Amino acid sequence: MAPVPVPPPPLLASHAAVRAAASAVSRSRRARRAGDQPPQVAALRRGDWVKLICGASFEDAADVRNLSLVYTLAGVDCIDCAADASVVGAVNEGIEVAASIIPAVQRPWVMVSVNDDCRDLHFRKAEFDPEDCPQDCSKPCEKVCPADAISLESVMVGGEHTQSDPLRGKLKGGVLTERCYGCGRCLPVCPYDRIRAVSYVRDPTTTCELLKGNDVDAIEIHTTGKGTDTFNTLWNSLSESINNVKLVAVSMPDIGESTVDFMNALYAIMEPHIHGYNLWQLDGRPMSGDIGRGATRETVSFAVHMASVSERPPGFYQLAGGTNSYTIDCLKKAGLFQSTTFRGTTTSEMIHSQQALIGGIAYGGYARKIIGRTLRKIPAQFGRVRIEDHPEHLLEALQEALSLVGPVKSYPALSSLS
Repeated sequence: MAPVPVPPPPLLASHAAVRAAASAVSRSRRARRAGDQPPQVAALRRGDWVKLICGASFEDAADVRNLSLVYTLAGVDCIDCAADASVVGAVNEGIEVAASIIPAVQRPWVMVSVNDDCRDLHFRKAEFDPEDCPQDCSKPCEKVCPADAISLESVMVGGEHTQSDPLRGKLKGGVLTERCYGCGRCLPVCPYDRIRAVSYVRDPTTTCELLKGNDVDAIEIHTTGKGTDTFNTLWNSLSESINNVKLVAVSMPDIGESTVDFMNALYAIMEPHIHGYNLWQLDGRPMSGDIGRGATRETVSFAVHMASVSERPPGFYQLAGGTNSYTIDCLKKAGLFQSTTFRGTTTSEMIHSQQALIGGIAYGGYARKIIGRTLRKIPAQFGRVRIEDHPEHLLEALQEALSLVGPVKSYPALSSLS
């Protein structure tokens, strides 16, 4: 289904600073276009591809829309989201609004994420009944949730105030399912062990329908590395629609010495049916980028390992899991930031096949966190915030996004984009 056209935001003249910043991004990107390759592929070859991860289980359409708008203006190459029609629609709406502000903006590829079994941490939700919680609980789950997906409120029972009579009070609220993305941080902090994780598998039939539309460009399959049977089953169920996408990505953790053999086994399953590009997402420490510097070490270590292996399967390689503002520095220290490898024997073959060892970086929790700080400053009207209606906040959010995307893209003079 084609994206629904979105009218330009009101008071477009007040977006002058936003347009100036985003236009500079667009000019920088146009200057680096390479031949007939799609700009996203050229970015992977150079090693400056950036993907925004909205979250494989994150289904808050309003937030996804605003995130997509801001990061499209910042020049990301791909936006990864839940394999849900409403979420895909929200991504495309954000992209269209960005294009109404900057007509020359490059449209990022839209990617949907699915899983081959229910053991993948990205495909679960926290769940609990707030009425089972003691009314005087200190609610550590609410405090630790990075997605603001838990909301608990004391209510009165029988006309009595809960603070004056705790025995007659109760809690209401609980997990906001659409916002929970399965990080699991609430599970160990509950003092009463009342929270449980509910895992699920995305329906392949629904995914096939999404892939048949023209508003999805790529798919990412999450696998736990526990075996190829479930992957093969999912792949076969998607085979009729897989040719509709430009890129097939596989996201997996480091499973030690068997990692490369497992990846080669997956590639053998996929190879007969891939007519576009393929990518391997090295998922170092899932859903932890917002924690700090230490979170990025595992994914960079994963990258170092893969870069040292000559028999790794074909395709582009991209980091995820624990990525944040420290990731570029860690990659540079490892000698992997935009470091190039060559495939071929003759000089002409090597030049043609020049490719970055690590094609780029996917930012998830950290990318959402830095924009979320701005979104929370905007008063909600009728339950929905449109960030383009608040140009000063849109500019602030764009500057935050550029602080993350810019170092990968090597944008010039970021400090002047205000």
